[in-house]
Amino acid sequence: MGDGRHPAAELAIETRGLTKRFGHQTAVNSIDLAVPRGSVFGFLGPNGSGKTTTIRVALGLAAATSGQVSVLGQEMPRRLKDVLPHVGALVEGPGFYPFLSGAANLHRLDSADRYAPSATRRARVREALDRVGLGHAAGKKVGAYSLGMKQRLGLANALLMPRELLVLDEPTNGLDPLGTREVRNLVRSLAAEGTTVFVSSHLLAEVEQMCTHVAVMSVGRLVAQGTLDDLRRAGEARVRVRTPDIAGALRVLAALGLVPEQTEPPGRAGDDDGVVSAPLAPGSTAPEAIVAALVAGDVRVRAFSVDRASLEDRFVALTGEGFDIAQ
Repeated sequence: MGDGRHPAAELAIETRGLTKRFGHQTAVNSIDLAVPRGSVFGFLGPNGSGKTTTIRVALGLAAATSGQVSVLGQEMPRRLKDVLPHVGALVEGPGFYPFLSGAANLHRLDSADRYAPSATRRARVREALDRVGLGHAAGKKVGAYSLGMKQRLGLANALLMPRELLVLDEPTNGLDPLGTREVRNLVRSLAAEGTTVFVSSHLLAEVEQMCTHVAVMSVGRLVAQGTLDDLRRAGEARVRVRTPDIAGALRVLAALGLVPEQTEPPGRAGDDDGVVSAPLAPGSTAPEAIVAALVAGDVRVRAFSVDRASLEDRFVALTGEGFDIAQ
């Protein structure tokens, strides 16, 4: 397979026409997902858009109704046993024995992994706990852990062995700002080491700070995917002019073929300046030419900017829904 831009060998996860139905309800509707190797890939969408179902099918936790799935170049679920040793995952929240310590839980889980060498288990558990900031709580019973600490323990479990692919479903759930920043730095360090990190999240700020690529789901369909910059560029850009000469700015921008509007009246900021803005289509007049035309038209330009669509703007345009931008 391959998506045209990326040969199949360059993709960590690829789906073709992936569909998953529950009775008469279609949770995932014929999606073609392409996750480049080495990327930090943000998987976005409102609740109920099909994100978690897609992850479960990709990891072999649920069967597809139709379509194809490839993970690390291997057909799933046929090559499940070959693929899973190279994949770490934190999906739908971690589950641990509350009466065991954090370290004991990880020892138990690692011993159940037939690919994990027992000789290095103690050292690997200690290193994983330290890496997620739980070294101090290694001997504490998980029943006394906070939600954020349990989330960190889930991450530690995913990191017990070297992984080519790490799949994280809401990895910063329950974390305070410091813990969120630490997870963000951890994800970046893993990507720098060559691990592909696939992050499903509803937190826009985290996705923008962590990810290199994104895909957006809406009502079971994949409505956009690409690099973070590609997705932003696909949105509408607007020129914004701050000036006391509102009428002149409207006239000059219209003469350039733009469709201007006054977006802020004079006096709002305690002076005579107002703001005029207009959509700037790809291939239209260059920003520097617009400024030159305004000056030539005797418009006093106090400030000029080209505002690009934010990821939140694109998300709302694609899904028609708002986005949580903070915890």
